[in-house]
Amino acid sequence: MDAGAHNEMMTGAQFLDSLDDGRDVHIYGERVKNVCEHPAFRNSAYSLSRLYDALHDPATQTLMTDIDPDGYRTHRYFMPARSSADLLKARDAIAHWSRLSYGFMGRTPDYKAGFTATLRSDPHLYAPFHDNALAWYQKSARQVMFLNHVLVNPPIGRARSVAEMRDIYLHVEKETDAGIIVRGVKMVATSAALSNATFVAQNSATQYRAGTEEDFALCFILPMNAPNLKIMCRRSYEAAALSPFDNPLSSRFDENDSVLIFDGVLVPWENVLIYRDVERARSFYAASGFLNRYPLQSGTRLAVKMDFICGLLAKVLASNGSSEFRGVRTRLADIVALRNMLWTLTENLCQLPEVRQDGSVVPRLEAAATVRYFGTQMMSQLKPVFNTILGGSPIMQVSSWLDMADPQTRPLIDDYYQGTGQTASERMKLIKLLWDALGSEFAGRHELYENNYAGNNEQVRLDMLRHCETAGVMDQCTSLVDQCLGDYDETGWAAPGWRFEPRHPEIR
Repeated sequence: MDAGAHNEMMTGAQFLDSLDDGRDVHIYGERVKNVCEHPAFRNSAYSLSRLYDALHDPATQTLMTDIDPDGYRTHRYFMPARSSADLLKARDAIAHWSRLSYGFMGRTPDYKAGFTATLRSDPHLYAPFHDNALAWYQKSARQVMFLNHVLVNPPIGRARSVAEMRDIYLHVEKETDAGIIVRGVKMVATSAALSNATFVAQNSATQYRAGTEEDFALCFILPMNAPNLKIMCRRSYEAAALSPFDNPLSSRFDENDSVLIFDGVLVPWENVLIYRDVERARSFYAASGFLNRYPLQSGTRLAVKMDFICGLLAKVLASNGSSEFRGVRTRLADIVALRNMLWTLTENLCQLPEVRQDGSVVPRLEAAATVRYFGTQMMSQLKPVFNTILGGSPIMQVSSWLDMADPQTRPLIDDYYQGTGQTASERMKLIKLLWDALGSEFAGRHELYENNYAGNNEQVRLDMLRHCETAGVMDQCTSLVDQCLGDYDETGWAAPGWRFEPRHPEIR
């Protein structure tokens, strides 16, 4: 380890302290005083704090961290990569963090690091706010800040122009010496209640009309305790959990999703990256390198989750006594193949990367778009397998841990709820984990998340196709067909070597 490096990375305790900052979080009709103590958030907050402690643990610090170009120790993915080897090391750091939540926390701090690291690579993309970009890189990398993001306008008025939705969509209201005043709403702010700041911009599908919609063409970063910023949370699966036995995942890994309401919020000039610039607001998503980088985090996290799901399915099949059935094993193989594909794709992202203007490297855009494409399909492919080969197993479970503690019912449970070579307690513990992962409301949110977090269904596909066209992939494909077409014409082979003997077709 480099003892001379600066180390300002937050510890787990410092991260938790950073969340007690007066932020305006609303859930169940109340304003939350401290998210780290509230039953809707406290276990998820603690789960996140464990990520920060891993940065300082002597057993994992070398795996997790390195020294950035400015001489500060940071998480490997929070700094620009200089080589394919750097990207692979960053992937391993991402994977270690993800294993601490078994792949069920997706928008951990390394997700938005896919963007903030690019602020160091190309701050001038945000001119005249390039100094802001560099300052935010330094702040986020040195502390390993946790940023959420909101890129999507709410799903209303989609048939109208952006300008016609001024009463709802986020826009600049006025300009002051201190900064800009913004008003409107943005979504979906996953883990907003537990992050340090929000990154506000537009997704790759958003289009603006020059001359009429400049007020919406914004990109900025804002602390979560900014005055007049309201964080409106959905129902908490953590708060609804009965016990660790009943809800081993949702009771500690719930990434509460929020809507952010900007009710006349001041964004200081030093937090602005793009201001009323339609062209830059349209192009930054791909131009920044974020579109190249974030699939390495999201794909690796999903690969870890697939490790967990493969192991869970294998253990439940063994408990059912059906693990050696030929047809069952073929369906398990289908899930393992998806797992293998994801790990292979994440490794491919690190190979033969694109070199940026400053010499840093990012995954090739067409490769990144492919990970993004397949990531949206994982849950829709694996859920039918679970539904088919497990039958009623996930439903044959006791209502809660209280049934296990009831002396009147426990002997019956021990007799009739046991698994193959398993006690009833072991069987119920496994089935409860399965249900929390794939059958509960928490699991339903995860399925929706996996299907939609990368963007709308069509845009994910259109982006991938466009990136392949831009990179020359489609030209390579069509040129191969042209080569074949050039081998022959209606009179025969166009080049020597192949033999051609004219004959008439047989008429029967």
